Amino acid sequence: MTWWRSRWVVVPTLLVLIVLGWNAYVWTHDGGRIEGTVIDARGHPVPGAEVILYARSFLTNDERARTQTDGSGHFRFAGNASHALQLQAQAPGLGRSDRITLRLLFAGEDTKLRRPLRLGAAS
Repeated sequence: MTWWRSRWVVVPTLLVLIVLGWNAYVWTHDGGRIEGTVIDARGHPVPGAEVILYARSFLTNDERARTQTDGSGHFRFAGNASHALQLQAQAPGLGRSDRITLRLLFAGEDTKLRRPLRLGAAS
C-alpha cells in the first residue's frame, strides 16, 4: 500500500475538501435574497400583495421589511442578514396567508420558497 492511500492522508484530504466545498457554497449563496410567490385560494398569482418579513429572535418576531408582489405574484427581499425568519402575505379582500417559518443554514443564505404563500389560509 502506498502512503497516499493510507487513512492518515485520505481522511484529512476529505475533510479539507468538505470544508472548501462548504465555504464555496456559502460564498456563492450569501446575498440574503428571499424569493417566492403569493397565490389566492384558487391557486392564481396575486399581483400587488404585501409580503412581510419577520426576523425571529429568542422571544419575539420583529418586522424587518415589506415588499409588494409583481404582476405575476412574485416577490423578492434582498439583504437579509438573519437565519431564522417568518413570512406572511396579505391583500385587501383576499385575507392573509399563514405565517411560515424559514430556518436557513446560515445568516444571509439565499433561498426560494418551495411552496407559495396562499392568501385566505390564516384564521
